[in-house]
Amino acid sequence: MAVRPLEDRVLVKPIEAENRTASGLYLPESAKERPIQGKVIATGPGRQLDNGQRADMSVKKGDTVVFGKYAGTEVEIKGDKHLILRESELLGLLEG
Repeated sequence: MAVRPLEDRVLVKPIEAENRTASGLYLPESAKERPIQGKVIATGPGRQLDNGQRADMSVKKGDTVVFGKYAGTEVEIKGDKHLILRESELLGLLEG
């Protein structure tokens, strides 16, 4: 099953945070926060402008992005959790 986002939506696979602190302590599941970074799996064609053209997406497949803690809609694809977000919900693009 493949998911193809529509309009200006982006399919993101969240990157899970480390389950261990810098000092070596393991965090229990209840102490973990929701991921705020992820890898772009697919993008839609872009938002349709008033003149009928499509706006170019600012992210592409394979990019690592930052998003709000409670942004997007969670979906499960082949047993893996993914998020579908609008491009405007993305806060930044990690480079390097």
